[in-house]
Formats: sequence, structure tokens, C-alpha cells
Amino acid sequence: MLTFFKKIFIWWNQETLGTKLQTFFFGKLIGKDTFGNKYYESKSGKRWVIYKDEIDASKIPIEWYSWIHFTGNKIENSHNLKKYDWQKPHQSNQTGTENSYHPNKDNNEIDKKYKNWKN
Repeated sequence: MLTFFKKIFIWWNQETLGTKLQTFFFGKLIGKDTFGNKYYESKSGKRWVIYKDEIDASKIPIEWYSWIHFTGNKIENSHNLKKYDWQKPHQSNQTGTENSYHPNKDNNEIDKKYKNWKN
């Protein structure tokens, strides 16, 4: 019962009932990315994403970022661009997680290049 209410009212968990109906009646599936997110477009030109898991805008890879923001460039014409071996895979925003960047993450002490003159 709680899951049913979450589907109707809470948009940050997954798609709501209104989004599901709009997608069913007016959405045309354009494609999917490597994370399983689905990209839709209506006849009027509106574009939206149905996220596979948690809703987070930083989960949109670069191949689809330009498409969803109506940026006309070569990426929009080809969603399956050739990736080079030096390119890292897309990651969502890692702030607040264990994978976030800290300059001295493994070393708890801060190495200063100066000394305090007052102790």
C-alpha cells in the first residue's frame, strides 16, 4: 500500500503515475543508455528520461546529455559513439559517498609545507 502511494505522489523515488501515463500515451522511445535509462520524446518535441534506479540527473551519460538538452551536434545524430580505451566510463555524482574524492583520504594527517611559529 505504501509503495502505491509512493508511485502516485513521490517523484524522487521513480516515475509518478502522471509520468507513466504520459509516457504510455504520448511518448516515443528513442533509446536506452548503458545504465538502463530510457529516453522518450513526444510529437510536440518534449523530451524526458525514465531512470532505471534512483533519480539523479548526473546519471545521464554524455551521449544523451546533448540530446536531452536540445544541443545540435554530432552526438545527437549518433548515440553509439566510438569510445577510446583512454576514456573512463561515465559515473554519477559521487559526492557524499565512500567513492568521493578527498585529497588525503588514505592519509589522515595533513602534510603542511610550513611550520607554525606559535605552539
